[in-house]
Amino acid sequence: MIRAAVITASDRSFRKERADVSGPAVSELLASLPASVEQQIVVPDERHLISKALCHFADVLDMELVVTTGGTGVDPRDVTPEATWDVIDREIPGMAEVMRAESQKKVSTAMLSRAVVGVRGKTLIVNLPGSPQGARENLQAILSVLPHAIEKIRGGGGDCAP
Repeated sequence: MIRAAVITASDRSFRKERADVSGPAVSELLASLPASVEQQIVVPDERHLISKALCHFADVLDMELVVTTGGTGVDPRDVTPEATWDVIDREIPGMAEVMRAESQKKVSTAMLSRAVVGVRGKTLIVNLPGSPQGARENLQAILSVLPHAIEKIRGGGGDCAP
């Protein structure tokens, strides 16, 4: 069972002006891994607060997977990629590329995504879009490789090829 946390970055959801639908959608999809979503929070679109949450889940709670939803576009308040860059040790660009490529097949604005995937210590961090549909589709694009990636990040497993 993969230990996971989900962070929704949304000013409106944080202020309770709009329900967080994306976080629960991501949590539901993660259950198919199987993963146990042990924490699910909403933070405002503030770079330092997103970074702080990422560090807390990775360093203090030792989560294996932290998934963010929201803040990956080009709006001036979209700072989740920058917050992620602030805390990751290594990037995994291929995963973000696959998410964008798969999403682009369905919606032309997918090319505006600035989502980042990377590693902090022994935690995989994945940025997803803020829309529930976009979050589900992007996560679905990489879902099958998450257990293997986490196993490798944690220092286990054998070769990547069968």
